[in-house]
Amino acid sequence: MTRSAERVAGAVRHWLAQPREGALTLGLCGSQGSGKSTLAEALKSALEAEGRRVAVLSLDDLYLGRNARAQLARSIHPLFATRGVPGTHDTACGVALLDAVRAGNAVTLPRFDKGRDEPAPEGEAVPAGLDLLLFEGWCVGARPQDAEALAVPVNALERDEDPEGVWRGQVNALLGGSYADLFARIDRLVLLAAPGFEVVRGWRGQQEDALRARVTRGKSTQVMDDAALDRFVQHYERLTRHILAEMPGRADLVLHLAADRSLID
Repeated sequence: MTRSAERVAGAVRHWLAQPREGALTLGLCGSQGSGKSTLAEALKSALEAEGRRVAVLSLDDLYLGRNARAQLARSIHPLFATRGVPGTHDTACGVALLDAVRAGNAVTLPRFDKGRDEPAPEGEAVPAGLDLLLFEGWCVGARPQDAEALAVPVNALERDEDPEGVWRGQVNALLGGSYADLFARIDRLVLLAAPGFEVVRGWRGQQEDALRARVTRGKSTQVMDDAALDRFVQHYERLTRHILAEMPGRADLVLHLAADRSLID
């Protein structure tokens, strides 16, 4: 395991040893490209090797499909057509899943097909009696900003496409509503803290390069060019910056990352 995975695994073993009812739900928060999905899989493998029953749920797997997001775009704001921000997930499904896991029930975890931009027709069956659910995502555990912080756009996307602040205001309201309800079910929260938002564009670009390589090998998926990627990451900028400023003071464990994603002591 990497040093980051070893650090989190040690904390998880300690948390699992403490008295609790039902499975432990661990939130893993990190910006795009920070390595949270890779970390979750490494933790799953390591803890399963020790006899623990572990499953992984990504916030991405709760995405609404294109038609549902198109309805949000028509009724609230056009920017909700793009998946990613709060408002584009099925939080009710997430609440039901986390409650079922806590109760010790068998569940089917949803999966989202990003190539089709739709929920996958079949999920992953998870047996009853999990010890640990790893719930990972770019804004897992995020809290809303103060209302006055929404007044000034943080980038060109907000300035030009959300000049009245309707989109970012709705995102913020949802963080204090249905997303707060979902995130309240997290027992422990780990933050993979990027050195700053300025590295996220590069990290996300590396992910897109990997997708492009899959296309070259004949895999079917959607790949963004540089201009599309520049616009896309702006959807995430406000909340990513807020998370990096606010979450370290309350997360149960913070891993400070360098620009190459290595762990900073």
